[in-house]
Amino acid sequence: MAAALLHHHAAGAVRVTSAGSEPADQVNPVVREVMAEIGIDLAQEFPKKLTTDAVEAADVVVTMGCGDACPVFPGKRYLDWQLTDPAGRSAAEIRPIRDDIDARVRGLLAELTR
Repeated sequence: MAAALLHHHAAGAVRVTSAGSEPADQVNPVVREVMAEIGIDLAQEFPKKLTTDAVEAADVVVTMGCGDACPVFPGKRYLDWQLTDPAGRSAAEIRPIRDDIDARVRGLLAELTR
């Protein structure tokens, strides 16, 4: 959700990549549904495995509880967003998670583009 929201709001102003330390086989269908409600289509998206190269290439790394599974490089800016995992939750439970991520993404984008 964070990468899709940042990509949407940034409109090309920043390069966005997404990956997970333990990615699922597919994007959560309920996440797809709640993102579609705000006009973001995740139909072509799929979970990707986090690589050391991806972290090394990033200026800012946003983690969501990956702990020791995420590579750490000196000099990188890391943000660890403590969020409720949407897995197994209903659309009504995921909407507040989506909205929390959206607010964080907008704040980060404002910092990155000033």
